[in-house]
Amino acid sequence: MRLPVRLDAVLIQALIAAALSFAHLHDLASAAGQNGWKAWAYPVSVDLLLVAAWRRLRSGGSKAAGWCWFLVALTASLGANVATAGLLDLDAVPAWLRILVAGWPAVAFLGGTLLVHGSPEGPEATGALTPEPPATEPEPAPPSTTPVPPALVAHARKVADEHRARTGTPIDTPTLRARLGVPLPLAEAIVAQLT
Repeated sequence: MRLPVRLDAVLIQALIAAALSFAHLHDLASAAGQNGWKAWAYPVSVDLLLVAAWRRLRSGGSKAAGWCWFLVALTASLGANVATAGLLDLDAVPAWLRILVAGWPAVAFLGGTLLVHGSPEGPEATGALTPEPPATEPEPAPPSTTPVPPALVAHARKVADEHRARTGTPIDTPTLRARLGVPLPLAEAIVAQLT
């Protein structure tokens, strides 16, 4: 069954705004000496960092890291939009701006890596140990229909073993979900395979 695409004013406005912002980032990168494919990669990098930060904010992970990198990417996007609005001579880009543009890939790589592979907030992130409630026997989970890659199960097993060695208790589904950064159905499917 094919679902019709609903076009409305908000969607059209969002597409126009995204295209304009993309073009401004490209123009600024090009003016700062990043030519060819590199100038096109800058808008993609900024937008992907925005999306990764927004995903972290929506997933319940580390809010501080999510907001930090969201604001960094938003500043880069807004800065490019404002700079290309005639306030900056694109034929004579100042050295400090060339340095910022040239350094952006390292910043975006660091931000993206920390967002995807960073640890959750809370005692486990800082290494502090807090007493955990006594373990209770969980109810058997219904058979899962979520496919789990064997490599992910192997990684989850290592995380669960490390948790048991550190705390003396089996890892629960919410903790495993937070440590792996996966959706709840996938975490439940993984736990079912670990038992």
